[in-house]
Amino acid sequence: MNAACRACLVLVALLPLAATAQAEEKNCINVQVGQSRALSYDCLTRQLQNSDGQRAAQANRKAQAFDVTRQAPNRLGLFNQSATGQRMGNNFGNSAFPQRPSTP
Repeated sequence: MNAACRACLVLVALLPLAATAQAEEKNCINVQVGQSRALSYDCLTRQLQNSDGQRAAQANRKAQAFDVTRQAPNRLGLFNQSATGQRMGNNFGNSAFPQRPSTP
């Protein structure tokens, strides 16, 4: 056998291995026995390192670049003295309970 035939045989022998490697990249197999699950962390890591992971990292950087210093405090969920005074009524600064109108 010459070298070209040997190379062809090696390629034919490795072809199924390459196909299964590509199939494994697309799907992760998780095993569950009873209530215990064993996740395929190697497969999940490969998926995160692909272009989808890069797109997620870009979206994360974009969200972190959002300037919160120019936002209204109530939009950010922060304390606003005038809104709290409106909600508490006469009890603002005197009680932990807001003012309630008397029952009719």
